[in-house]
Amino acid sequence: MSEELDDLNEQNEDQGTITKVTGMYKDWFLDYASYVILERAVPAIEDGFKPVQRRIMHAMQELDDGRYNKVANIVGHTMQYHPHGDASIADAMVQIGQKDLLIDTQGNWGNILTGDSAAASRYIEARLSKFALDVVYNPKITEWQASYDGRRKEPVNLPVMFPLLLAQGAEGIAVGLSTRILPHNFIELIDASIKHLQGKRFKILPDFPTGGEADFTNYNDGNRGGKVRVRAKIGHHDKNVLKISEIPYGTTTTSLIDSILKANDKGKIKIKKIEDNTAAEVEILVHLHSGISPDKTIDALYAFTNCENSISPLCCIIEDNKPIFIGVSEILRRSTDNTVQLLKSELEIKLNEYEEQWHFASLERIFIENRIYRDIEEEETWEGVISAIDKGLKPHIKHLKRAVTKEDITRLTEIRIKRISKFDIDKAQQKIDALEDQIAQIKHHLEHLIDYAIAYFKRLKKDYGEGKERKTEIKIFEDIVATKVVIRNTKLYVNRKEGFIGTSLRKDEYVCDCADIDDIIVFTAEGKMMVTKVDTKTFVGKDIIHVAVFKKKDKRTIYNMIYLDGKGGTTYVKRFAVTSVTRDREYDLTNGKKGSKVLYFSANPNGEAEVVTILLRQVGSVKKLKWDLDFADILIKGRNSKGNIVSKYAVKRIELKEKGVSTLKPRKIWFDDTVQRLNVDGRGELVGEFRGEDRILIITQSGVAKTIVPEITTHFDSDMIVMEKWLPKKPISVVYYNGDRELYYVKRFLIENEGREEDFLPEHPDTQLEIVSTDWKPVAEIEFTKERGKDRKANQEINLEEFISIKGVNAIGNQLTKEKVNQVNLLDPLPYEAPKETPADEIDVIDEEEISEKKKTNSSANKNNSDDDNDSKDGEGQTALF
Repeated sequence: MSEELDDLNEQNEDQGTITKVTGMYKDWFLDYASYVILERAVPAIEDGFKPVQRRIMHAMQELDDGRYNKVANIVGHTMQYHPHGDASIADAMVQIGQKDLLIDTQGNWGNILTGDSAAASRYIEARLSKFALDVVYNPKITEWQASYDGRRKEPVNLPVMFPLLLAQGAEGIAVGLSTRILPHNFIELIDASIKHLQGKRFKILPDFPTGGEADFTNYNDGNRGGKVRVRAKIGHHDKNVLKISEIPYGTTTTSLIDSILKANDKGKIKIKKIEDNTAAEVEILVHLHSGISPDKTIDALYAFTNCENSISPLCCIIEDNKPIFIGVSEILRRSTDNTVQLLKSELEIKLNEYEEQWHFASLERIFIENRIYRDIEEEETWEGVISAIDKGLKPHIKHLKRAVTKEDITRLTEIRIKRISKFDIDKAQQKIDALEDQIAQIKHHLEHLIDYAIAYFKRLKKDYGEGKERKTEIKIFEDIVATKVVIRNTKLYVNRKEGFIGTSLRKDEYVCDCADIDDIIVFTAEGKMMVTKVDTKTFVGKDIIHVAVFKKKDKRTIYNMIYLDGKGGTTYVKRFAVTSVTRDREYDLTNGKKGSKVLYFSANPNGEAEVVTILLRQVGSVKKLKWDLDFADILIKGRNSKGNIVSKYAVKRIELKEKGVSTLKPRKIWFDDTVQRLNVDGRGELVGEFRGEDRILIITQSGVAKTIVPEITTHFDSDMIVMEKWLPKKPISVVYYNGDRELYYVKRFLIENEGREEDFLPEHPDTQLEIVSTDWKPVAEIEFTKERGKDRKANQEINLEEFISIKGVNAIGNQLTKEKVNQVNLLDPLPYEAPKETPADEIDVIDEEEISEKKKTNSSANKNNSDDDNDSKDGEGQTALF
């Protein structure tokens, strides 16, 4: 076969064609791939290091004298073991140093937050950390091998007694495979190792040095196919300013700001400017234009910028010179078990050393105490000396744990006369006793190895766990629908007669603002409907009667339609919602007969049902030529329904008699504590039933009360302690400690400005909110402080409604008591029959519209409107609860 290939190659060379390299590929490329996998990209499970990292740590240990060394010097020393350039070694060392675990750094080592690189290796210094010296090195239990040039010895694996691979994480791209092990929390890894040793279940989740928030729902134990969603921590810095205080793992402040500016340029979000004040901690200020919703912008940042990213973990490690794929839990188990074996080896070596010390100390005592050294005075040969000492020892060595060797006797001959003359039997015995205690202790540890390992991990946690608490907040994210939070960055136009819609038809009729990711729904006079992606110019069908932005799963928007079923046919009326469709497919809303056409059509974003007047043509014996039709009497069905008969006779025209009111009931709103979001899908705790003007009351621990329109995009403060439907006449009762006067006070107030935040606590650093109640008749219990030499005063109950009347939100209130108070508790309220609200029937609402900014700014004016007024705004400006 090889001869045939050679002949073929010769022919190809003559013809100027490409030569096959099958054999070269099979041998050389496979060798190269194996080398990259085993020696470059993938860490070993035994110690968690890649070869370059292991060699750096070994070189640092050889140079270690407790002082800082120039990184350039360490890099040069490492090159004795690593057959590659200094740049790769320096980069790997900087990565280890930035993880702040194994290396104490000095100088500019870069910034993982901003992405700034480290200074040149000749300007920065490093030394091993105490933690590294404690858990990474032990030459006595290290397996050694020759370096690449055979001149020196380097470790096969370092005896790391800690799940270091999971603590630091690892990334690498090899030939044909890659690895991405995410970093985990130092303390949580120790706790998980202890649980494993105790036979308990454990679960470990990544923790990122950049902080932020993360959703580990689909982490899949770090295996292939898993996914982690990471987000920046974004909060309200001011009314029109957002503050990013932590960034997602895998990004920097520079890349994050670039993505925000890019999204702004594309019109996905709308911002005024960005300030980057990042130093030791992240601080990015995003300034918004007046009138832009901060909560909506936060969701838009997550949807369209690097403020939210997905990370796909892939745990690939080297074991027995082979790459294997396992989960992080299994890595921790194997690492912990390896630590136990290393601790056992360490104990066995110590036991052997102590037993050798005990053996020689016992021999020394026998040799000196029994004056055996005098037996060698007459001996003239070395063999005679050895024989004499051996003979002198034999009557006294029955209690020894092993036989006396020639090497032992040789050591005895090396004892100096000065030491013999000063020999103290009692001190010698004390030393032997101390060694026996140490031997017994080590044997006890070996017999109870698991307990010893658990104590070892607990010591690591105590000695090195300070300051290594979790940085990344574990949360469950709610999916953000991009079409709900995108800024309407373009305008939609329509040519009704010709049947075109698009953003480039500026000479035609303006419809509404839209985004380039929106879908558009179109209805024509023939009773056809289509949903298509917004574009510069799209043909959808002639004689367009309605066009709007389409909201998927919107059961709130109801279409009222009267149509003629075929030429000269029956007239039908129907009401329907469009919740889901196939894009660019034409739907026939009539029965499909030729000549069908729409006689009346209206789109009602809040389910309005108007009254129309039907006028028939004077044909034959028709007596009733005019009557009113109320769409409220028509049931809402599917879009494919035929509808109800209006008339079998010809309809002359249809006139709008009365604008409609909403036929939909008030909405039930729930709060899902898991994702800290409102919803209308029944998840979490029911907040209440809401009409158009209803608001939610929020009170925080910092002493802020406010009312908000219930929007699904709302972000809630972490210190929120009250969140409920706001009843304007229901008072808020507060007991607080006045830091200025050093006394407890009580106040009751109503929200006076529903659209503004109210600070109801006096400004003083020691002022603290004790209890807050939104009950009609709250009751508090005072627990007094016990005075020295006196009995504790009995607890006192106070009816807060009787104690103080309702005052302004800024009032100081009344002094609760002059006595010293230990604490104030909130008891069950007194019975009170609250004003009844009109109950709302439960409805199935999947998708909601956001309330307009005009609704927010003019909420005080809308407050006096009736329920019907709030629910009956017509046209495209119709508003809903969200």
